[in-house]
This record gives sequence, structure tokens and C-alpha cells, in this order.
Amino acid sequence: MDYLWAGMMIAGIVYGAFAGTLPEITTAVIDSAKEAIMLCITMLGVMSFWMGMMEIATQAGIIESMSHRMRPVMHFLFPRVPPQSAAYRFITTNVLANVLGLGWAATPAGLKAMEGLRELNHGSHGDGSCGTRKMSQRDGPCGTENTATDEMCTFLVINISSLQLIPMNIIAYRSQYGSVDPAAVIGPGIVATLCSTLAAVVFCKVMCGRRR
Repeated sequence: MDYLWAGMMIAGIVYGAFAGTLPEITTAVIDSAKEAIMLCITMLGVMSFWMGMMEIATQAGIIESMSHRMRPVMHFLFPRVPPQSAAYRFITTNVLANVLGLGWAATPAGLKAMEGLRELNHGSHGDGSCGTRKMSQRDGPCGTENTATDEMCTFLVINISSLQLIPMNIIAYRSQYGSVDPAAVIGPGIVATLCSTLAAVVFCKVMCGRRR
């Protein structure tokens, strides 16, 4: 990505030099820098508020209560992940953060969930996984640490589809750019992400069934 963005900027500057539009490029750079700072300040305020609310909910036991209520759904999606494991806790935290539209807050939990699933993949026995035994890529779905399990793939796909009730990032962007009704995207957002999540669940279950 670094090379891609650097290449695009250099190409724009070179084209502007040949086309005689360097003053416009300079103006655009200054305006874009100012706009980026203002957007960062807006997003910082919104995300700080909602991440603070998530921390309050965690300390008050609300997240734990919601995670318990989600157990049937989580068991359907991740049948081989023990409810008492750290991976399960981070998966539910990630899903709840995504549902509330807190994509940035969901990222750390998502990374921890992947680490927990990786540990389960190499440390469990008797459930179809490989345990601590080293295997090659062709030996099965567990194998080396670079091989993703069904649970990892399912978590990744569902995390990308991401059902959202309150798309806070989009609302903040719309507010920053002067939208008359920034929250007007809530309804369409729920419908769109619900459809994408349902499609993701069906896809994962079909592919996992074929793989087994």
C-alpha cells in the first residue's frame, strides 16, 4: 500500500508538471491536509464516546450478559470453539462492536480472536483438530500455523460482512461533509448488512460442509 499511494502521488505530480497544473496541485494538497485534520478530529470525538460507552458496558457486565444471550448463535457459527475459551470471548466482543458500528473498536478484539483460534487449532484434541502434532499443508485443515481452520474462515467472512445496527463511521463522515440528516443511512444500512451477513453465514456453512 505504501508503494501504491506513493506511486499515485508521484504520478499526479509528474502529470501536473507536464500539464501546467502544479498550482492547482499545491492548493489541493493544502486543502486536503486541512480536511483530513478536521475529519480526524470529528472521528476522534465520535469513536472516543462510543469506545467509552463500550468500556462502561464491559465494566457493568452488559457485554458479558449479551455474550451469554448470543451463545446459541455463536455455537451455531462456531461449534468447535469452547464457550469458556478466550477466543470465544474475543469473538463475541468483536461481533458486538461491529453490530454497534464500532469498527475501530472491533479490530483489537478481532486480532485477539484470531490468536485464540490459532491456539485452539494447535492445542485441542479429540474434536477433529490436529492438536500439537505438526502436519503438512496436505494433511488436513489444521496442519501448520499458516493454515486457516473452518472457524478462522467463518470468523473472517462474518467479520467482513458485519451486521451493523448503528453505522457510526458513516454517520460521522456524513456529518463532517455537511449532510442534512447524517443518521438517514441507519435503515438502509441495517438491511444491507443483514443481507450480507446472511449470505456470509450460508456461504460459510455450505463451504464447511463440503470441506468436511
